[in-house]
Amino acid sequence: MIELNLTEQEIQAEQASFISKVYAWMSTALLITGLVAWYTANSQVMVEFIFSNVFVFYGLIIGELLLVGVLAGLVKRMSALTATLIFVLYSVLNGLTMSFIFLLYTSESISSTFLVTSLTFGVMSAFGYFTKRDLTSIGNIMYMGLIGIIIASVVNIFFANEMLYWIITYVGVLVFVGLTAYDTQKIKAMNIIGNEGTDEDRKEAIMGALTLYLDFINLFLMLLRLLGNRK
Repeated sequence: MIELNLTEQEIQAEQASFISKVYAWMSTALLITGLVAWYTANSQVMVEFIFSNVFVFYGLIIGELLLVGVLAGLVKRMSALTATLIFVLYSVLNGLTMSFIFLLYTSESISSTFLVTSLTFGVMSAFGYFTKRDLTSIGNIMYMGLIGIIIASVVNIFFANEMLYWIITYVGVLVFVGLTAYDTQKIKAMNIIGNEGTDEDRKEAIMGALTLYLDFINLFLMLLRLLGNRK
């Protein structure tokens, strides 16, 4: 194996280079999502097109889920360019649906919540990258919590229980904080040492970026429920 011919310092350098690519792709996707969401919220035509027609709104959500499913399930069979285009398209669609936050919350509270999310995410991601502790057990607990959040959220669509809403929110913050650390450690470990610069390396970085992007977005939305000031 190529990895056996590398020194520990070279392995660490390649891991650092890989995680830098992951963060770069994640940051790019977040920027695209933010710009699309801001533009959409400031366009009356776009707002009416998306939010006045339930089929368009849910069609976009279904499209997002399909793109994530295709990228996660078929990434090994597709080219690095195709994986990149799907990831960018997903970030655009997510920006369209997330434009509602600019309609519901003040710009100041969105900015401050984004800052809090960035700091929290950064600390937990750094912990996941540098810790020597195996976070697998914590990750499993967080994923069970995530499943519980999804089920509870669906149930609460019909019951609209305010207490359950806040329980989901607080638990959601804890879950995505934990997942940020666990997923960072998992992404670091999944990097194949020796394939830097290849298509496989780029696809690995895209998949890692998608995972952390989802952690960041969901943590941001949960914190916005707690910290955001509605218009």
